[in-house]
Amino acid sequence: MKQARGRMFFIVCMALIIGSFPVISYAATAGEIDANVNASLDRFVKEVKGAKEFLNAAKGVLIIPKVIQGGLVVGAEYGEGALRIGGKTVGYYNIASGSFGAQIGAQEKDIILVFMNDAALKKFRTSKNWQAGVDAKVTLVNIGADESLDTTKFKQPVVGFVFGQKGLMAGATIEGSKFTKLKK
Repeated sequence: MKQARGRMFFIVCMALIIGSFPVISYAATAGEIDANVNASLDRFVKEVKGAKEFLNAAKGVLIIPKVIQGGLVVGAEYGEGALRIGGKTVGYYNIASGSFGAQIGAQEKDIILVFMNDAALKKFRTSKNWQAGVDAKVTLVNIGADESLDTTKFKQPVVGFVFGQKGLMAGATIEGSKFTKLKK
């Protein structure tokens, strides 16, 4: 019982400490999101062989650039992006998740989810809070420097990529992350 109270006290203290840091937050405009999405897609296509052809074969592509992930025991991530079908933005979405455990630090990353069939895309678009790993299995891809994307290799309905300033991130996960439609 004392151990549980001690843990709870620690969690509350950490939440108060983290909550006391000044946070600059604002809702991005549709134009700002689209500009960030374009930059993210350009970088992805330049860095990953076969990416352009792979994206062209998709039924829809969700791009969430500049996802901020950080934590000090209690962690969180958040970002805003756009769903594109046929190269045109059809909606704006955010990603949000929280975690608890041994973690410290912060990073910025881009997330791209590629919907390879109409059923997976429809389920995503009609869900209120679509959750990776619950509403659909997302296969995260890690491609080596000499490899390239090939649409014939991937039979999964949703394929994901997580990359940062130094290319695709190995060991990244989006399991449990929720994606919610935004009104822009």
